[in-house]
Amino acid sequence: MSGGETARTAADAAFARGAYPHQVDGARTMDKLSTLDAIGEALSFPSYFGRNLDALYDMLTDLSWLPTGEHVLIWTGSDALKAAEPKTYLAVRSVLSDAQRAMGSGARRLTLVLVDD
Repeated sequence: MSGGETARTAADAAFARGAYPHQVDGARTMDKLSTLDAIGEALSFPSYFGRNLDALYDMLTDLSWLPTGEHVLIWTGSDALKAAEPKTYLAVRSVLSDAQRAMGSGARRLTLVLVDD
């Protein structure tokens, strides 16, 4: 991401290429559970989401409840979690990266965009 990119420009870019943007508000991601909940809400996870890292990966590599196409997860202010809980931040980022790679092709794709605005 370029330094000047905002959540709005990331969402506009997603719309422009026919993708579905989903925003995670970094102000709500201060610990592991709040981060999992914020991601789950942004992507409309089903009620059976287990609220742990394994369940997060499972949900991110499924997305069958969402329309076919690219889904762009725009996480604003992720540095808040990085500062508060560095190990949690790294674990969540690892799961997001692994899921993005796993969903690289197919009917549904996941793209992660980090924006610090």
